[in-house]
Amino acid sequence: MSAPDPGSSTDLPRPLTAVYAGSFDPITSGHVEIVERALRLFDRVIVAVGRHPTKTGYFSVDERVALIAESIAHLPRARADRYDGLMIDFCSQQGARVIVRGLRAHGDFEPEFQIASANRDLRPEIETVFLIPGPEHQFVSSSLVREIAGHGGDFARYVPAPVAAAMRRRLQRA
Repeated sequence: MSAPDPGSSTDLPRPLTAVYAGSFDPITSGHVEIVERALRLFDRVIVAVGRHPTKTGYFSVDERVALIAESIAHLPRARADRYDGLMIDFCSQQGARVIVRGLRAHGDFEPEFQIASANRDLRPEIETVFLIPGPEHQFVSSSLVREIAGHGGDFARYVPAPVAAAMRRRLQRA
């Protein structure tokens, strides 16, 4: 599955690591689907939560990393992590050669294209790959899940079980 590094002096291919970065506030079933599909293409996938210096999340960064870890526990070649600063720098630090991004609808394309272009300019050796979720997940976003939950709706169908439980606990405290 690993492609040999053309610049390497050894014949042994190194594992092909991909980073799937985002806010994941919270991680949805669509996000998990993207991780599962990325693992068909890459040896390892790091699901990385970026810390935004001015935004406070529904869940803290540490809570999100823990919820991601629980939600992808069935995928031994995937792990959750966090990063500060530029995602492209995190990719370099992790030895990742691929960035995985999910595209849901036409509205996702423009900002994703802009970010992918900047990343390519900064680190041309790191490729960006876009995956499209299945139809059942194409309309689901973290913000939609939070809005449904905030209005007392049935949000659990859109998130992994550990996330649904954590959201219920948070809603009971509110």
